[in-house]
Amino acid sequence: MPMTYEECIKACLECMEACNGCYDACLKEEDVKMMAECIRLDRECADMCAFAAKAMQSNSPFAKQICQLCAEICEACGNACKSHEHHEHCRECAESCFRCAEICRKMAA
Repeated sequence: MPMTYEECIKACLECMEACNGCYDACLKEEDVKMMAECIRLDRECADMCAFAAKAMQSNSPFAKQICQLCAEICEACGNACKSHEHHEHCRECAESCFRCAEICRKMAA
């Protein structure tokens, strides 16, 4: 596994964890319907981050393209969570998503 993947794998796994936590917390909010887009993107982002980490760990020849897509999904999830940043879990998730998106973009370059 190339050393350059290490930071990106770490960011993906941290983002996956943040999205899973946000997803769970959003389901417990009073107005779950209002959180629907956030919840949907939390799931998609967590899955994509796990997939990207796995692709890098196995040195996939598609790792760069996967990281590019991961960055786009992280960005979308971060923006959805940012619109609910009055919830601490959404604010923390957005920060993690934007950080992961930035690192994944570097990996894809």
